[in-house]
Amino acid sequence: MLQLTSVLAVVKPHQATLSLPIDKRIKSRLRVTLDDGREAGLFLPRGLILRDGDLVESAEGVVVLVRAADEAVSTIHCADAVLLTRVAYHLGNRHVSLQVAAGFVRYQHDHVLDDMVRGLGGDVVVEQAPFEPEAGAYHNSKHGGHHNHEHHDH
Repeated sequence: MLQLTSVLAVVKPHQATLSLPIDKRIKSRLRVTLDDGREAGLFLPRGLILRDGDLVESAEGVVVLVRAADEAVSTIHCADAVLLTRVAYHLGNRHVSLQVAAGFVRYQHDHVLDDMVRGLGGDVVVEQAPFEPEAGAYHNSKHGGHHNHEHHDH
């Protein structure tokens, strides 16, 4: 079994991809199946959050590109910045992990939260999409916050 033991800080060509939802990308020890069907294990330093576009490597030099897998999410698009801010505030007040982007917020699907957002006047779309939540203001790992990678295609 391939043992993936480090997250690369430099760009290298990858030989495989690994698609995982956020609940799996927050784990440092995990048995996984690469997108090509090979078995592998994550043996990473504790506290890392794998982000879409990260590269992980085995001791033998096999490089794997991490992809954020589609999962059930609730997305609130809103042209009204005040309403979107109110929605984000109330979700954050409930300690809900949020993905924040221009014109929308997203969280892992929860019908109770969906009802709350609708009650605030927001329109909720339940969909299958990648989920990249904010890491939090006090998270200091280089993999804690959102970052763009220029080394792959989506």
